[in-house]
Amino acid sequence: MGVKLNFANRFLILNCLIFTFSCSEKKEKEVEAVKPNVLFILVDDLGFKDLSATGSSFYETPNVDSIAKEGMQFTQGYAASRVCSPSRASIMTGKFTARHGITDWIGAKTGTDWREHGHHDQLLPAEYVHALPKEDISIAEAFKVNGYKTFFSGKWHLGDEGNYPEDHGFDINIAGWDKGSPMGGYFSPWNNPKLPIKKDGENLSMRLAQETADFIEQNKDVPFFAFLSFYAVHGPIQTTQPKWKKYRDKAHKQGIAKEGYEMERVLPIRTVQDNPIYAGLVESMDDAVGVVLESLKTSGVADNTIVVFTSDNGGVASGDAFSTSNLPLRGGKGYQWEGGIREPFFIRVPWLAIKSKKSDFPVTGADFFPTLLDLAQLEQLPDQHKDGVSLKPILEGKTLNLERPLYWHYPHYGNQGGNPSSIIRLGDWKLIHYWENDFEELYNLGEDPSEQNNVIGQHKQVAQKLSSQLLNWLKEVGARLPEKDEEYNANLAAKRHQYMVNEKMPALENQRMDFLSEDFLPNKDWWGSMITED
Repeated sequence: MGVKLNFANRFLILNCLIFTFSCSEKKEKEVEAVKPNVLFILVDDLGFKDLSATGSSFYETPNVDSIAKEGMQFTQGYAASRVCSPSRASIMTGKFTARHGITDWIGAKTGTDWREHGHHDQLLPAEYVHALPKEDISIAEAFKVNGYKTFFSGKWHLGDEGNYPEDHGFDINIAGWDKGSPMGGYFSPWNNPKLPIKKDGENLSMRLAQETADFIEQNKDVPFFAFLSFYAVHGPIQTTQPKWKKYRDKAHKQGIAKEGYEMERVLPIRTVQDNPIYAGLVESMDDAVGVVLESLKTSGVADNTIVVFTSDNGGVASGDAFSTSNLPLRGGKGYQWEGGIREPFFIRVPWLAIKSKKSDFPVTGADFFPTLLDLAQLEQLPDQHKDGVSLKPILEGKTLNLERPLYWHYPHYGNQGGNPSSIIRLGDWKLIHYWENDFEELYNLGEDPSEQNNVIGQHKQVAQKLSSQLLNWLKEVGARLPEKDEEYNANLAAKRHQYMVNEKMPALENQRMDFLSEDFLPNKDWWGSMITED
């Protein structure tokens, strides 16, 4: 009887173990199934005020606005740089630009080669790293090793062949290569070896969105990390005839300002948002965002997908296409002021019920890496994302009791008029150190967000403390610095400045009015877009 009982007990125990193992395996699969997805949307050159949600009365962006409305808006959200490649590298690595070494857009000239532009500047720009370092663990690699399917679509600009998205953790790469602008424009036929043409006249932003939507549908049953990196709204700016007309008519209805530009230190800068071509390009980007957001719903994964939306630098107010105005923020892409680095910065986490939809805690692109790992309940990598912090507490409605310095390092001249300089922000204080002459500016952003009043004379101790902290940090991370150009000619520099004032700015005003005229004819390479909007 005892033997039978023992056998029965063992049989019972064995069945219990099998049942327990089965239940455990089932639970593991259930846990695996509910891992949150991530959709990261990065727009190129989109300014802080280029959305309805952030204050534009001219551009219309209902789809992007919905992300802001349903998620958290970080009103003090920053790109890690004033230009694209460095910012993108900081998103990928969780490090500030001086630490990872990509301090300018990849392809920009340095040293004596800078003279070829004929700008007659005082300094020779510093050298920089030309590809995303392979010793870094990218955010895509961090998700991939945790069982995520990873996808990239759009602009990469973080290295040439051998350093493409597929070399840094992305399972799939659509359209990502070494070029930083839409070669061939926003309507096919374009010149991108990573994006086969399906039909003439198709819209680039919509194509990238559809590729992303298809990926979501095909991978709805597995956890995914999808990175949609628009080439929009980088120049050359292009749109369709219907959208151009819509915004031309809107600009006239709102009233055309007599003047649309003023001189900044080096270049003219746009002061009004009334460019109907750029407005149409912004709306096309928003249309494309709508396609991807809809795909989350139709695939049944919207409630389990974190959505991030941001830009890589400020809107182009000077240089390039002189597209938009970032006012009341000063400057734009390439500039050291807030217009060059402050961005739309939204994170939507569907399962978090947030009472306050806005946070004024200063955040940066380096914060996305630890934040997304935290939200996905994945292990943090503090040795990798050294300069980022998790924003999960804020997203949960808590207070992040942390006053940490933010750093920017740009030892270069941009195409847009900015100066070689480095920046530290701590609390409301922002100090800019200029490398041409070691001149410094100090702004209290709480009182002067437009950076009109340099208060360094009234707050010398604050300035000294911040300056010392900034320079020590740059030395600690081995930041490269520009050098004096022994061939600098002040007379030639002054002559160029007069050209900008007397010839370039009037020409820009004439072009602005041409864009707004009834008989405007765009470049022949994109007017064919009037035949299709998809």
